[in-house]
Amino acid sequence: MFDALLLLFAPLAAMFGIGLLGTGHCFAMCGGIASALGFASEKGGSRYILAYNLGRVVSYSCAGGVVASLGYASSHYLALAPVLRGIAGLLLIVMGLTMAGWWRGLTHLERVGSLLWRRLQPLGQRLLPVRSFRSAILLGLVWGWLPCGLVYTALAFAATAETPLAGMAQMAAFGFGTLPAVILGGVSVGKLGDVLRSKNFRLVFALLLIAYGLWTLLPVVLPYHQH
Repeated sequence: MFDALLLLFAPLAAMFGIGLLGTGHCFAMCGGIASALGFASEKGGSRYILAYNLGRVVSYSCAGGVVASLGYASSHYLALAPVLRGIAGLLLIVMGLTMAGWWRGLTHLERVGSLLWRRLQPLGQRLLPVRSFRSAILLGLVWGWLPCGLVYTALAFAATAETPLAGMAQMAAFGFGTLPAVILGGVSVGKLGDVLRSKNFRLVFALLLIAYGLWTLLPVVLPYHQH
């Protein structure tokens, strides 16, 4: 029973942690739009920020369902589960190296994602300035596809999920983990914001990502190792 619960909740906790510890990265990528929403209206600013983030989490969850479906099919029909896990582990390590400033290899992947973003960005621009709850949700749905190495890393992990529904849940957990950073990006956070954006914070997060990537790779490199 305990093992079953661990298998169910461990990936969710890991994805939530990746989102939460990626605070500094989220500040840079999405904090600006949240800040703009916060000043959009004295009465509706907070509601707009929440709506925007709801849309963003939904887009992450949908993407998680798509990659998990592809991963499920690949694992069951092409026996590619070890390959998918290996890719996820490597991306976690590369993301850690990128966050630490030791290597910028993940920027190439973000450039690939920018091809889709060029088509979606005009849709997001049409929703600005946000003047309604509905527009804020739609903006979040669009902005969730912004090229982001942290999101791509989470998606690679979600691709190894047991089922498409599990992949959706994992990406939703990741999205909820990013909420503190993006919501705080919409308000004045003073010294807290400086800490979250500091090199030391990013270094700690980077080392944790690298460690988790190595742990993810362990059963691929040592298939008979039990952990």
